[in-house]
Amino acid sequence: MDILIIVILVIVILVCLGSLFYFLTYNKYQDYIIRINEVESIIDNNLRNKYDLINRSISLIKANVEIEEDIFEEIIKLRSRKIGNFELDRKLNEAYNEFIGLKEKHKKLNDSEELNKIDTQIKEINETLTTSINYYNKNISSYNKLLKSFPSNIIALLCKYKEKLFFDRKDMSDEDYEDFKL
Repeated sequence: MDILIIVILVIVILVCLGSLFYFLTYNKYQDYIIRINEVESIIDNNLRNKYDLINRSISLIKANVEIEEDIFEEIIKLRSRKIGNFELDRKLNEAYNEFIGLKEKHKKLNDSEELNKIDTQIKEINETLTTSINYYNKNISSYNKLLKSFPSNIIALLCKYKEKLFFDRKDMSDEDYEDFKL
């Protein structure tokens, strides 16, 4: 009788410890998922704001100087395309570099208070984006480590969690070394 009680007690303790481990690990996954989703939202909003600012600068630039060539062609094409955040970020950085080049080429643009304000806002957005992308990648890295390490990978299998890609869409778990983009 005493052995039966001890066995039942050991089983109950093991079930409680297993449940505790499950809930703690599940909560850790949820914490990373929430962090990743929040920072994705911040990145989305900042990219949208940066796009709007660059888009707004087109008419201001054309109003201040006569430019024969088309400017910000890629940004204008983006209006009708659906692309991911990483590609959008790259296109917006190219457009911002074009914006800076136009300001250097046409010194009259530096006199525009509105364009200078847009430039300052884009610089602030770029700082926020850099910080947010670093935070995003850090949390993705921690999430993926948790996903691959034992025994938390068992919880990941039970909950059907999948590996997430870094902001640059580089898949570190495959053998494709060509998916790194400059």
